Amino acid sequence: MRYPNKRQEKKLHRHGYKLIVGIDEAGKGSWAGPIVAGAVILNPDIKIKGIKDSKLLRRPDRERLFKEITASAIGWSVGVVSNQSIDRLGITEANKLAMTRALKKLVPQPDCLLIDAVVLEYNNIKTIPIIDGDHKVTSIAAASIIAKVSRDALMDEFDESFPQWGFKQHKGYGTAHHFHMINEHGICDLHRKSFRPIKDFLN
Repeated sequence: MRYPNKRQEKKLHRHGYKLIVGIDEAGKGSWAGPIVAGAVILNPDIKIKGIKDSKLLRRPDRERLFKEITASAIGWSVGVVSNQSIDRLGITEANKLAMTRALKKLVPQPDCLLIDAVVLEYNNIKTIPIIDGDHKVTSIAAASIIAKVSRDALMDEFDESFPQWGFKQHKGYGTAHHFHMINEHGICDLHRKSFRPIKDFLN
């Protein structure tokens, strides 16, 4: 398994950028719940072993890395956009809004943005969108871990309010179990009504 690397960050450091933030999201394809963006400025002097795209990590490893990343990062934050806003804005704009919200909360503010495949304008700061960035760039992979662990925690909380749908198990994604629960109980306030197959249940 090829791990992401810090070549991009090191190149930018050589060009005078000091606060380079990686940004990624979790929950883009989910049928229910929010989209969550993570933003993280890694400390270049601290090496954390095992950082890679959150989707390739087991939950215990993600949670361990989340603790290591947040403990040592120069700065980190999350931005959340609800399923209602996703229905109103569309997933692309909701994704950008989640990333912008994460950036606005970030202390200190960055001087360069590394983003997984999204073109985003933020305060005239240099932005580099990178296709498959969470596989290639350590900062973006770290942000994917921040986003995923934060979103999973939210979905676990939502499970207490909507226990019939099993959000603690599938986190709102399109699994057979989730589809079965929708067939059995219908949809709830957490479902994205603009997404298939959810909107098919509204007809």
